[in-house]
Amino acid sequence: MISIITAVHNQLPMNQLFVEHLKANTRQPYELIIIDNASTDGSGEWFAQAGATVLRNRENLSYPRSQNLGIERARGEWLMFLNNDVIVAPGWDQTLVDSMRHHDLDVATSCGIERIQTPEATRALRRRWQAIRKVVGLAGTGRRQLRWMHRLMYPDWPGFCHERQQQFRLQVANGFVGNTVAMRRAALDKVGLWDERIQAADFDLYLRVAKRRLSHGDIRDVHIALDCFVHHYIRLTLRGRRTPFADAGQLIALEQKWSPEDLALLDAAQARA
Repeated sequence: MISIITAVHNQLPMNQLFVEHLKANTRQPYELIIIDNASTDGSGEWFAQAGATVLRNRENLSYPRSQNLGIERARGEWLMFLNNDVIVAPGWDQTLVDSMRHHDLDVATSCGIERIQTPEATRALRRRWQAIRKVVGLAGTGRRQLRWMHRLMYPDWPGFCHERQQQFRLQVANGFVGNTVAMRRAALDKVGLWDERIQAADFDLYLRVAKRRLSHGDIRDVHIALDCFVHHYIRLTLRGRRTPFADAGQLIALEQKWSPEDLALLDAAQARA
C-alpha cells in the first residue's frame, strides 16, 4: 500500500478535481491522508466524505510541518507527497514505483511542466501552459475553468500520458519536481523527516539526499521519473487571500541552513532543467 499525503487550505474546486483523478488513475491500494489547515470552505468535510483520513488543524501550518503530521499517520511503505493542485496520470503510482525500483531510488519525483526530458521541450510545454492559463484564467479558477485548462492543454490526457510512459519507460534524470515526491519509508532512516524550518522543502530534501550520498554512499540522488507525468496548475489557485502560516516565525531561508558549496549542488540540478 502507498500513503498519499496532501496538505490543503481551502481551494475546494481544485480539491474535488484532484480526488476525482486520484481515484480514477491510482492502480495500487492506497490511503489518502489530508492535512486540512483550517479550511473554511468545507474542504475538510468533503475530503472526509470522499473516504480520506483528515487531520484537522486549527491553524494554517507550513508545508513541511504538514507533511510530518501526515507521516505520523501513514501506514504505507511508499510515501507519496502530492500537492492538491495536480492531475495525476493513469497508473502514475505504479509507473513511479517501477522506476524507483529499477534504479534503486529512495526518493524520486514525477516529471511535469516544470521539467521534462530536455530544456527545449520543457520551455515549449511551459509556453503552451502559460498561454492557456492566461486566457482561460480570466474567467476564474472554479472547477469548470480548471477542467477546461486541462482539456485544452492535453486534448487526449490518457493518450498523452501513455505515449510518455512508452517513450520514456524507466528513464530518469537527476533533479526534482516538487509537486509529487515519492519516498521509500526506509529513506526516513537515512535523511530524516522534512525540516520544519524550510518552506522550500523539496529543495532542502534534494540537498539532504545529495549530502547523504556524499557522506555515506548508501543513497542515490533524487531523480525525476520521465515516464511519470503529473500536471501541475502551478500556483494558479493561490490568487486569493491566504491565511499566514501559524509557524511562519520559525521558517528560514535555504541560505541560512546551507553553505554556498552545498547550494552549488542545487544550482547544478536546476541548471539541467
